[in-house]
Order: sequence, then C-alpha cells, then structure tokens
Amino acid sequence: MDKFSEYPTTLTAPARDASTVVPHDTNDLAQLPRALYIGQGGNVSLRMPGGGTVVFANAQGGSFLPVRALGVNATGTTAGGIVALW
Repeated sequence: MDKFSEYPTTLTAPARDASTVVPHDTNDLAQLPRALYIGQGGNVSLRMPGGGTVVFANAQGGSFLPVRALGVNATGTTAGGIVALW
C-alpha cells in the first residue's frame, strides 16, 4: 500500500523509479532524471539539457548528483555503478 500515491511527484520528492546508466557519448537517457547515484567514485561527464557538457571531477562513491542530465558521456567518465533516479 502506498499512502502517498495521491501526492504529486515533485523534484524534491523521493524518486519513484530508477535505471542503471550505461555511459554513451551520443545516446540520451530514457528519462530525464532528477538525480544520479554514483556507485564507484570517479569523474562523471554529463550532457545537460541546456546544451552544455560538464565534468564532475572526483565524484565520491555512494553519493548523489542532484542534476537533470540528458546523458552520461563514456568519454571522460571514470565513475561506475551510476543509477538514474526519477
């Protein structure tokens, strides 16, 4: 039973779904996430909805990046175990 099923899903609400991310230089994520979980630390190169690319250097394993990325680039990404949350 989900006591909160009638509440709207907002950007600050807990995620309702997740998917493993396979970094790729051109493929976009299936859903625009509200955050990314980083399983193993390293650099994370992201394509952002505004058209830019950014590298989060030395993202720590077990941390969350509160970003809405279009995709995770294979080139420049050394982190692993990335999970998209939405």
